[in-house]
Amino acid sequence: MLSPKSVLITGCNRGLGLQFVQQFLNLTSPPKYLFACCRNPDGAKDLTELAKSNSCVKVLQLDVTKQETIDKAVEIVKSMVKDDGLNLLINNSAILDPANLEQTTRDKMRNAFEVNAIGPLMMAQTFLPLLRQAASQYPDKPMSCSKSAIINLSTGVASISENSSGKMYPHRSSKAALNMITSNLSIDLKSDGILCTAIHPGWVKTDMGGPNALISSEESLKGVLAVMEKLEGEEGSGKFYHGVRGNLIGW
Repeated sequence: MLSPKSVLITGCNRGLGLQFVQQFLNLTSPPKYLFACCRNPDGAKDLTELAKSNSCVKVLQLDVTKQETIDKAVEIVKSMVKDDGLNLLINNSAILDPANLEQTTRDKMRNAFEVNAIGPLMMAQTFLPLLRQAASQYPDKPMSCSKSAIINLSTGVASISENSSGKMYPHRSSKAALNMITSNLSIDLKSDGILCTAIHPGWVKTDMGGPNALISSEESLKGVLAVMEKLEGEEGSGKFYHGVRGNLIGW
């Protein structure tokens, strides 16, 4: 059963991030602390309403491209979770730039990498002491999303082995970099008992996915959470899953 005591999610003002918060609240055992991060809490009306009616939801101002906001957030989280640490970090924040070869610029590539790859890496690095603290609470238990884990929201179009249509240079490249970061983290943090895996949520009807997408955010994240629930031990770490189908995607 998926039952982390503390969860931190980036990009919670709308779309998948907001739905993540709702889905965690619907668990049989919701987290004691559900840290919902977004760049502008004052403009995140739906999120702030959830926080008003659910005391476990803590809205934090965080921009993954600004290290000072990450540093401030980790101090707030640390002051609340104390010795229990942080069980689950979900890197959900992302931008989608579908530029083709002729449209791609240095700035487009740089912006995509900053949000989709560098940001999640800095989140993992900054929150690592708290993730290690959480893992140390259960040294005899296998790695899992309830013990200590980093879940990176990737995309199927980041797969190099399954790329048959090209284009989307900023998005494909930056998310492929995120996949490598995930693989690296799974190796480097194995001895700490911290699970690290990438999950593709499917083509979702959000502002990012557009109206022609195949599934709702609710359908998507029910599948993603089902995948997260089954992740355990070394077999569950360092993988790239399709969150809706539950199968592995080739790197």
